[in-house]
Amino acid sequence: MKVLLVGVGGVGEAIAAIAKPRQWLEQMVLADYNIKRAEEVQKKLGDNNRFPVEFVDASKQTSIEDLARKYNVDLIMNSVDPVFNKQIFDAAFAVGANYMDMAMTLSEPHPTDPYNKPGIKLGDYQFDKAKDWKEKNLLALVGIGVEPGMADVFARYAQDHLFDEIEEIGIRDGANLLIEGYDFAPSFSIWTTIEECLNPPIIWEEDKGWFTTAPFSEPEVFDFPEIGPVEVVNVEHEEVILMPRWLKTKRATFKYGLGNQFIDVLKTLHMLGLDNKEKITVKGVQVAPRDVVAACLPDPAHLGDKMSGKTCAGTWVKGMKDGKKKEVYIYQVADNNSCMDAWGCQAVVAQTAFSAIIAMDLIEHGVWAGAGVLGPEAFPPDPFMEKMADYGFPYGMKEM
Repeated sequence: MKVLLVGVGGVGEAIAAIAKPRQWLEQMVLADYNIKRAEEVQKKLGDNNRFPVEFVDASKQTSIEDLARKYNVDLIMNSVDPVFNKQIFDAAFAVGANYMDMAMTLSEPHPTDPYNKPGIKLGDYQFDKAKDWKEKNLLALVGIGVEPGMADVFARYAQDHLFDEIEEIGIRDGANLLIEGYDFAPSFSIWTTIEECLNPPIIWEEDKGWFTTAPFSEPEVFDFPEIGPVEVVNVEHEEVILMPRWLKTKRATFKYGLGNQFIDVLKTLHMLGLDNKEKITVKGVQVAPRDVVAACLPDPAHLGDKMSGKTCAGTWVKGMKDGKKKEVYIYQVADNNSCMDAWGCQAVVAQTAFSAIIAMDLIEHGVWAGAGVLGPEAFPPDPFMEKMADYGFPYGMKEM
């Protein structure tokens, strides 16, 4: 398989590092706006021919198309902030390559009732083009990171093997990570974090469809394996959009353990308008306030040696089996020290990256096959989960 990797930040580096030992990967082009960053990753990998470096402007569809054609790639892997998704998604279609991302095209809140009704939902742009992709016999596998991605595979597994009837599928994510030397240092892209945490969270119910609530709503305490109890709150996330399209459940939710300090910082950014992604003029220079915030914070890709602790991502399912009530949590715990030792990448980005590589493996070998715009739930879950331990990310399961 020949892959054009668009974006070589923390997650992009982890994708390349985890893919490197796999013989089925013929070539992965490390394409980034920041050439020095791409060269830094290439040097770590130590294989310039298999991992060539290229400049790409992800805001320009033609820039992506030109590289895809130059290297005659089979798949374009989107590993940049989702503000660029439309261009990358459309470029893959134009050149006849398969496409994968870890976050779908962005939502837009309802113009008059944002905390009750969805406006443009995550992925609407992509699903609107599903028929075109299917007619062209191309696959766009959307939302194939850890959440969304692995969590959706777990949900499909629960439906196929563990339940006769599902009442709720709830993605639950928590961590006990510490970053030495910083009062505030997100372990993931602050641009994406602001987007998903300050947008109205979306929920799906069988009798109502999709609806929204206020940010950080419905707090609950969830007991995470190897971590312990963490308060989690509603956050906008792709799983709630994806799961009801393929799975039968009465309710779908996503809750994330942010912590009071993190929530207070996000609320302050919003209050000051620093979460705005539209450019404003500052002393004659056009700049987006959110980009300034991102530039002021440490790069998550370079925090691994200062981090300690674990992060847990998983899928909680509640329902009935053989006439009895049942609850189960299927999960994956990533330890930062282990991830640094294995791949030189911190836990959050490594855990996000591995699902994409397993998906590439399954597609390359014809185990996962399809055309159109599909989520991870559209594919058999067993082959994916059977490969997790081999890729260094074994899953666990516990009865609740």
